[in-house]
Amino acid sequence: MNVLHFSTADNEGGSARSAYRIHTGLKKLGIISHMLVGKKVTQDADVDTVYGNFFGRVANLFAEYWNRFTGRQYFWVPSSKRVLRHPWLAQANIIQLFNTHGGYFSHTILPALSKIAPIVWRLSDEWPMTAHSAYTYGCECWNKGPEICRCKLSSYPPIYRNTTKLLWEMKEKIYAQCRITVVAPSSWIEKRAKESILLGRFPVYRIPNGIDLNVFKPHDKAAARDELGIAKDVHVILFSAHGLDNNPRKGSNLLIKASNGLNLKNTLLLLVGEGGASFEKTVSIQVKKTGFIKDPAKLARVYSCADFAVVPSEVENLPNNLLECMACGVPAAAMALCVCVWVKMPVRLWRKILVKKWK
Repeated sequence: MNVLHFSTADNEGGSARSAYRIHTGLKKLGIISHMLVGKKVTQDADVDTVYGNFFGRVANLFAEYWNRFTGRQYFWVPSSKRVLRHPWLAQANIIQLFNTHGGYFSHTILPALSKIAPIVWRLSDEWPMTAHSAYTYGCECWNKGPEICRCKLSSYPPIYRNTTKLLWEMKEKIYAQCRITVVAPSSWIEKRAKESILLGRFPVYRIPNGIDLNVFKPHDKAAARDELGIAKDVHVILFSAHGLDNNPRKGSNLLIKASNGLNLKNTLLLLVGEGGASFEKTVSIQVKKTGFIKDPAKLARVYSCADFAVVPSEVENLPNNLLECMACGVPAAAMALCVCVWVKMPVRLWRKILVKKWK
């Protein structure tokens, strides 16, 4: 068995981390596994970038801006030609897709890939079933068609011209030529995929994300706090996201508002991810930043420092950090998980939840 994965990155961001876990898990089982990615962050010899070299990367970046400004989302991705010539593709028995948006992959090559091997598409978000949006929030275009689409053009991944109908028709034409099996990590996205106009034609299976319980497990809290220089008697609230600042989808703005209404003494907000300056400037409690953590074992120890984790996402599929916190024995409060509705939990309710923790 030989599996080739496509992912935006190999071990950075939620979808990429899930992809890399599957890749390494397959290798442990004796299965040949390779990854073609837009951004390589590990030293894994079985991972390669789609663009190959600096000039290929520059060409992809130029194409990404062209696609955004013309509204031809991912119609032209120069590295796609290299993908079709890559020796790993010729060896593949199965092709597994994760996130395909991000300017490294063009869905226009899916029919060609499908002729080489069956495609398994693991849904990280709603992009495969919409015209251009990773999340639809309250829009029902995914099961009612592009005519009623109200997704913001500026929402990720953005386009600067309204070409919704064209993008939808292109996906419909492409999918009609493909052999695809859809894998959904949550019951929410499984239901949407089955009811989707674009993806409903394919078989859909729910396979939850897995994590290594030998790594993500409860650690001694005192020892974990000593490692980070956190006092043993302080109350620790944990918030983690790849990008911490100005990230409304992950709920950073909502958490800041809620924190400003708290009057908790001896409390620390532990931030895991890139950034965090917006929290330091605005929240009323102490803040400690760890930066982005790539090492799973270290991440598990950081989780174990917390008394309580918050996942205030506005829209979400099935985040790794929630599963990892649970595995480390850290209780969490989450909003809208696997529901993806455009309804915000009132700030006063978040305050009530956080304050109740230490009453």
